[in-house]
Amino acid sequence: MTGWLAKAEEDLAAAGLILGGTLRSWEIASFHAQQAAEKALKAVLVRYQINFPRSHDISELLNLAEARAVGIIVELGVARALTVYAVSARYPGSEPVSKADATHHADIADRVIAYVRQHLAPYLDAGRPSV
Repeated sequence: MTGWLAKAEEDLAAAGLILGGTLRSWEIASFHAQQAAEKALKAVLVRYQINFPRSHDISELLNLAEARAVGIIVELGVARALTVYAVSARYPGSEPVSKADATHHADIADRVIAYVRQHLAPYLDAGRPSV
């Protein structure tokens, strides 16, 4: 569980570096935002021992998590918009992403991570074993 969150935070940091740097590949920042949200949601699934397919589909992950994290779809449904950046944004011919859009995507991912951290806080305490 904590491993998934750590990887999510690394992807969010990568998006931030791209957005704050001189690389003008906003699509890649959106890709990292999608990856951050995906991995954070997988931390929830791991916590509740919910099997999940190898999928980048945020909607699918939210639907799986809803059974044990009731309300997650309402709170994080906006993250569904990130799914498109999982694969297509990494290849030529994809729709260009503006810096403003990529920043919005990173903000969504940040919201997902914050929500997941808050939701899992009782299980992330130092004295408790990680799942």
